[in-house]
Amino acid sequence: MKTRSYSHLIIPFSVLIHLAIINGILFIMTPETYYNTYSILFYNISWLVITYSLDFYPTARKEKFMTNIKKMFYLYIIYGLAYFSWFGISGNLPENIKYHLVIYLIICSLLTVYRWIFYMFIRNYRLSGGNYVNVVVIGRDKNLKKIRKVFDNPYFGYRYCGFFDEKPSESPTYLGGIFDCYKYIIDNSVDEVYCTAAKLSKSDLQNLINFADNNLIKLKIIPDNKDIYTAAMTVQKYDKIPVLDVRTVPLDADFGRMAKRVFDVVFSSIVIVLLLSWLVPLLYVLIKLESPGPLFFKQNRHGLKRQTFKCIKFRSMADNSEANTKMATKGDRRVTRIGKILRKTSIDELPQFFNVFMGDMSVVGPRPHMEQHTSDYEISVDKYLVRHFVKPGITGLAQIKGYRGEIIKPSDILNRIRLDILYVEKWSFLLDFKIILLTIFNAVSGEEKAY
Repeated sequence: MKTRSYSHLIIPFSVLIHLAIINGILFIMTPETYYNTYSILFYNISWLVITYSLDFYPTARKEKFMTNIKKMFYLYIIYGLAYFSWFGISGNLPENIKYHLVIYLIICSLLTVYRWIFYMFIRNYRLSGGNYVNVVVIGRDKNLKKIRKVFDNPYFGYRYCGFFDEKPSESPTYLGGIFDCYKYIIDNSVDEVYCTAAKLSKSDLQNLINFADNNLIKLKIIPDNKDIYTAAMTVQKYDKIPVLDVRTVPLDADFGRMAKRVFDVVFSSIVIVLLLSWLVPLLYVLIKLESPGPLFFKQNRHGLKRQTFKCIKFRSMADNSEANTKMATKGDRRVTRIGKILRKTSIDELPQFFNVFMGDMSVVGPRPHMEQHTSDYEISVDKYLVRHFVKPGITGLAQIKGYRGEIIKPSDILNRIRLDILYVEKWSFLLDFKIILLTIFNAVSGEEKAY
């Protein structure tokens, strides 16, 4: 007997637990604002509306704790804005706003803990045999081995029964020809059928669609990919036509792009006011005393969509004719004494916060390269220009992994671009914060290739 009849209650149960956490904390810690009927309605309805708008609750079978962690943080930010806006809407401004900030942080923490417990429970429940689905594959090709990795993972709760194909096979999971699948699916209570489109005719697919619809079976079609699948690919629908987007960039989303821009403006403003305001005049004197020339070194570099902008740095070299073509090397004689200190501590990069404030750069992103290097690498390095789908950054994933500065061997640039592309495809606020913290740590401790 199958032990999965109550799986449809998982989402309603989670909604109730979430609302119980929110209402319980508010009832205990802020009764003076919670006892108001309108407050209770606002806190609960706003949670339901925001989670519905974000499509927060529908979970895929393959989802884990970290799968939609970005959506969870978006939810906390938006609900936090709603939570504090209620004080202005109701006209009941609290005496201690910091106390309510603590309350909200407790709510978010408990919701996160529940999320972790939820996925641990689902994992153990499926490992013990509950909440599973029987699946078969119709039409065998080289993608079967890849999809089997998902089916064979007990965490996801799939039970792979086997495959059907017109070409006989000695595999122990071969179940027969395509015509044999209909009886097997009914007799063995198969829940989901995966069809390899390239192996089936139009009439075969239509028969399977009709059969699945008439027997409450989910039918999923695996398209012929021509070996073009990537980790960044998504499926979009144009009317009724599915279209594969080969390169999905998280920062193409309006919310993500706007939120990152707000963070850039706020962060760069703080650095400019609190740090550069006194550092600029101090370094002006020190740099001028050692060598003639301007305080800032401005260089054309390529940014978003390969557009050129003036990248600003504190000048760390004496004026030279190779400044725009040759990167600094170990023991480079062009570097001044004060320049060595600036480069070793990465202080020379701080004026780029002006670039961030003006919108040419971001705090975190792929490092911008000089024009000459872009022209060279876009020809010699595969997928080099993918890094230009987002704004360049003062620091980036490649830099915290040690791939910064001089290119000594081909693997240096290849690994740098690999990590840049990974950042473009996997961007999140959590990743940005991690990169910023590690950059500060590296700057304090010193980096081997900072010269």
